[in-house]
Amino acid sequence: VDRYLYHMRLSDDVLLDVMARFQAEMVKGLGRDTNPTATVKMLPSFVRSLPDGSEKGDFLAVDLGGSQFRAHRVKVFDDGKQSSQLESKFYPTPKEVIQGNGAELFDYVADCLVDFIETKNLKHKKLPLGFTFSFPCKQTKLEEGVLLAWTKHFKVRGVQETDVVSSLRKALQKHKASFDIDVDVLALVNDTVGTMMTCGYDDQRCEVGLIIGTGTNACYMEEMRHIDLVEGDEGRMCINTEWGAFGDDGALDDLRTEFDRELDLGSLNPGKQLFEKMISSLYLGELVRLILLKMTKEGLLFNGKVSTALLTKGKIEMKHVSAMEKYKEGLSNTKEILTELNLFPSEEDCIAVQHVCTIVSFRSANLCAAALAAILTRLRENKKLLRMRTTVGIDGGLYKTHPQYAKRLHKVVRRLVPNCDVRFLLSVSGSGKGAAMVTAVAYRLAAQRKQIDAALAPFLLSLETLREVKNKMRTELEYGLKRETQAIATVKMLPTYVCGTPDGTEKGKFLALDLGGTNFRVLLVKIRSGRRRSVQMYNKIFAIPLEIMQGTGEELFDHIVQCIAEFLEYMGIKGARLPLGFTFSFPCRQASIDKGTLVGWTKGFKATDCEGEDVVDMLREAIRRRNEFDLDIVAVVNDTVGTMMTCGYEDPNCEIGLIAGTGSNVCYMEDMKNIEIVEGNEGKMCINTEWGGFGDNGCIDNIRTKYDIEVDEGSLNPGKQRYEKMTSGMYLGEIVRQILIDLTKQGLLFRGQISESLTKRGIFETKFLSQIESDRLALLQVRRILQQLGLDSTCDDSIIVKEVCGAVSKRAAQLCGAGLAAIVEKKRENRGVEHLQITVGVDGTLYKLHPHFSRVLRETVKELAPQCDVTFMLSEDGSGKGAALITAVAKRLHNVGQK
Repeated sequence: VDRYLYHMRLSDDVLLDVMARFQAEMVKGLGRDTNPTATVKMLPSFVRSLPDGSEKGDFLAVDLGGSQFRAHRVKVFDDGKQSSQLESKFYPTPKEVIQGNGAELFDYVADCLVDFIETKNLKHKKLPLGFTFSFPCKQTKLEEGVLLAWTKHFKVRGVQETDVVSSLRKALQKHKASFDIDVDVLALVNDTVGTMMTCGYDDQRCEVGLIIGTGTNACYMEEMRHIDLVEGDEGRMCINTEWGAFGDDGALDDLRTEFDRELDLGSLNPGKQLFEKMISSLYLGELVRLILLKMTKEGLLFNGKVSTALLTKGKIEMKHVSAMEKYKEGLSNTKEILTELNLFPSEEDCIAVQHVCTIVSFRSANLCAAALAAILTRLRENKKLLRMRTTVGIDGGLYKTHPQYAKRLHKVVRRLVPNCDVRFLLSVSGSGKGAAMVTAVAYRLAAQRKQIDAALAPFLLSLETLREVKNKMRTELEYGLKRETQAIATVKMLPTYVCGTPDGTEKGKFLALDLGGTNFRVLLVKIRSGRRRSVQMYNKIFAIPLEIMQGTGEELFDHIVQCIAEFLEYMGIKGARLPLGFTFSFPCRQASIDKGTLVGWTKGFKATDCEGEDVVDMLREAIRRRNEFDLDIVAVVNDTVGTMMTCGYEDPNCEIGLIAGTGSNVCYMEDMKNIEIVEGNEGKMCINTEWGGFGDNGCIDNIRTKYDIEVDEGSLNPGKQRYEKMTSGMYLGEIVRQILIDLTKQGLLFRGQISESLTKRGIFETKFLSQIESDRLALLQVRRILQQLGLDSTCDDSIIVKEVCGAVSKRAAQLCGAGLAAIVEKKRENRGVEHLQITVGVDGTLYKLHPHFSRVLRETVKELAPQCDVTFMLSEDGSGKGAALITAVAKRLHNVGQK
């Protein structure tokens, strides 16, 4: 027998080779261009989520595809114990139905369902139905599926290439009026997917489903970014591999024996489902018969006497093979079965037949294990894990009833994938309960979708709303420029006394200081003019400790002067009295270019005795106190103005500066005649709008959400800088955190568990938004970021978090764009032109690093100010280089004035 069936014994090397071949077929099936010629069809099931234990409700399921047709009612309880209750009824599938025409088949299914509804007294309930249809279908959504081909003895006319759900709906519609029955078909499910879902309800690690019975198939959760046949890259979807057709293109020809070929020729579908024909219980008995027949003909068995039974197709069934392999019962079973088939076996015959059965069923388990190992390896690689723990949900008669099959399969799988810890979980009524589970999950997702949409709806701003914001900003800009309304204006429109942009003649050595965040910089800037125009910079960065940011004003300025002293020492220029530009990125009221009174701290600063004081005087006093060096403080500068000047040095058309980073602000060159609070009508002056305060008078309350109010109330300056709190990097992460807490409380995220870290203010930094929203990031990396924050997230959680981040940052960019549109429109009207061409100098981490912010901002400006052609130019170091340039321009204008 061993010699005779030598080709059926497969070594581990051969199995590893089969595994590699199957992996290649999977990749082919997932690719858009290669799918049409792939034998393993890798059909998307549109099941995007596994059960999470919070499903509940009452569901119907019908199950067509096995030897019997079944109707089920499944009740799922949300009682924390994940319990469910199943009632079922079995109906025969007569041959005339499974080989008749389509209308008869679906009428029969509908009749059985009506009978079931009546027996269970469910007539007046509208129940969602899951339809388990265990044949290869092409789905375009969860509740639609076009039959590709019949398998497993089914051959019903007129059903191929049609949508089976609408056929079932039609059949049910006929009964609706006469029987008063209302059923909603919500999901079409393959029995393999059903098996995975049933097991997934009991074990959330389950992400593979496997059937080994009359037919054989496997499904698993694949990353959406690998599924070319379905739009979208987010999340995962269950792929029904339809692996029975593996080898239909000849890929397994070297492993198929003469018996496999003979069996295939005599089947209903020659040349099709070749892998299934080597594995599934429908064919194993027949394989054994063909082998015994040939051996008998060659005189190796039964004294060469061929009985009618051996010549009759289908006479040896799987149940016979299983019974003969019950070794514990010795040879008695084998002898009994063979005698019933009119074969009068000797003991040697019994031993030989038993051995044939073992080799045939062992080969089936081996091949099945190799293909399953390929799926497990793919899952592990998708997750980028060195070791993976996972669960495989299994159903099917061969696996359940054969005495050795399960043990063999487990052993071989573990040998082929030693780096996967696999639990095999037997599914209970997978195809029925599974369909109900898919329906229950679809139900849960729909309900969750509604709640998430409701939470994020206030962040979706219509074009109309954005126009309104633009118009309100315009009104507030005018208030800030007018003498009588300036005092009460929320957008302060502070004059900067910067009256020109660079013209290229600036030259010399300048110092620049830059204070505006948690770091402080001192720079030496060398500017050359003429043909060899250039700017060289040397700088040093110093930290500002929290106790100094929130200590006294004297301590803060002493710290700054100490940093300057260190830098001058480091550069060896302590003796020179250099002109200095001081970038001070907080709202200041200026009376001249070198006088700036602090209006109020922002960005987490709280040093005492500074508000209402002149910061240049405070700096001069601190220099005097130290008494080591002297400096010529020429200009106090806002970083936004510095940004405009840096870009203005490169592009004379740049007359607007925008900062979109930790804070948010804009400045622009305004006609002197419009600035009522400064004497003189000639020329222009740069206005620092300090637009972060827009809305502090309640004018944009209609677009503030409850989350904005939470963030504002928990901030250092409640009620102030409301627009900045909706648009700047410092606050976006905090808005996201508030939404995540709310969604978790509603049970939509993190299994309803609020982790300790999520309750900490400021934990969700804005850089995480940029990372999470980056297109190149797989959800895996999103999960890693969330894990760093102590949030244990599922794949579904990651999708929701990404969506929340997207909604918050998109709104920020749109609001920023609406404000900027108001400014460019004002510039256009100032110039009195139909069409304006202008450049905006931009700086800030949000604009530079966030994957979508800059694009949305530009699109919004274009939409709201169509008559303005706006170019955005990235500023190179506005606060350092910009301060030096302002100092240089001020020196130049001063010299011109003196001349």
